[in-house]
Amino acid sequence: MTISKKIEGLLSRSSWIRAMFEEGERLKKIHGDDKVYDFTLGNPSVEPPASFKEELKQLALNPIPGMHRYMSNAGYPETRKAVAEVLSEDSGLAFTENHVVMTVGAGGALNVVLKTILDPGQEVIILAPFFVEYKFYIDNHGGTIKEVQTKDDFQLDLDAIAGAITANTRAIIINSPNNPTGVVYNADSLEELGILLRAKETQFGTTIYVISDEPYAKITYDGVKIPSIFKYVDHSFVVTSHSKDLALPGERIGYIAASPKIKNLELMMGGLTFSNRTLGFVNAPALLQRAVTKLQRESVDISEYREKRDLLYDNLTALGFQMVKPQGAFYLFPKSPIADDVEFVLAAAKHNILVVPGSGFGAPGYFRIAYCIDNQIIQNALPAFRKLAEEFNLGK
Repeated sequence: MTISKKIEGLLSRSSWIRAMFEEGERLKKIHGDDKVYDFTLGNPSVEPPASFKEELKQLALNPIPGMHRYMSNAGYPETRKAVAEVLSEDSGLAFTENHVVMTVGAGGALNVVLKTILDPGQEVIILAPFFVEYKFYIDNHGGTIKEVQTKDDFQLDLDAIAGAITANTRAIIINSPNNPTGVVYNADSLEELGILLRAKETQFGTTIYVISDEPYAKITYDGVKIPSIFKYVDHSFVVTSHSKDLALPGERIGYIAASPKIKNLELMMGGLTFSNRTLGFVNAPALLQRAVTKLQRESVDISEYREKRDLLYDNLTALGFQMVKPQGAFYLFPKSPIADDVEFVLAAAKHNILVVPGSGFGAPGYFRIAYCIDNQIIQNALPAFRKLAEEFNLGK
């Protein structure tokens, strides 16, 4: 035995996203890059905005003495203050830098929060469909996973959530705009969630945290705005990154923001900062903290993603594929034409279309398309999607 039994077991059922990506790499060697249509990874093809490049240029040309050294484990105060100013504008609450911890992306942020709040065996509710790594993150810190389905339109099912909450429930993770559906949870549903949680906290004499995972918060369409969770849930965190809004996934820069209304807030912030250090992150990347300080209101050109969404959505629905139109992020989540979504995904691969089965997101019977790729790949893929639709008798 070269690795732990636990990790060996997890590897055997690890991410379908990576599995299909690797299949795409194999097919590209056979057919060429232009004849393989890889929709597997949420890895933006767009470039960061010019403002980010200018910040990097200025840091390189005018280095600040000590700019590569350690800082507070929570991050540079000026960066956290810049984050807090935007949070205050969005929520109407008095955020300061003392409510923010800079992190190694949203993945790092999620692990830091879960490490800080969980005792072994406490339950964390995740809402299907969900980001595939949530289960591993919760397991990292001894939590118990409880899956709850959303409605047919992928909005929150408050009755299902209410039925899942017990005296052992410690947190609920929400993700809006959602990966893999692109759905945005509306303000009314978040308000109802806050009311529900307050009632359950009173019933059980517990504290239930909402962890709002928001890396796509600035990528929305058709005038849709992301409601601030802080307006509706007192015991709440936002975890996010600049992987998507500034197209910096490889730079691993994000943050945790804790509601000013959290009980024992000073202790909580101390716990988050301690966990950020002892999980081995130590601190978020120094250079990137400085680079994003002035960019908290910036984003990539969202119109590029909207164009990709409309191109795929319009063509695929015309072919007979059924799906909820995304309000944000850069994913489509159509229904599989057959019950076995894995079988369908394998059939799509025979047409050199690489997508991910919904089973990997806790939603069998669907498949995910990541459209954060070059328009030309999408255009080239449309005839293959047409043949795939014909194979499964769609549109008839």
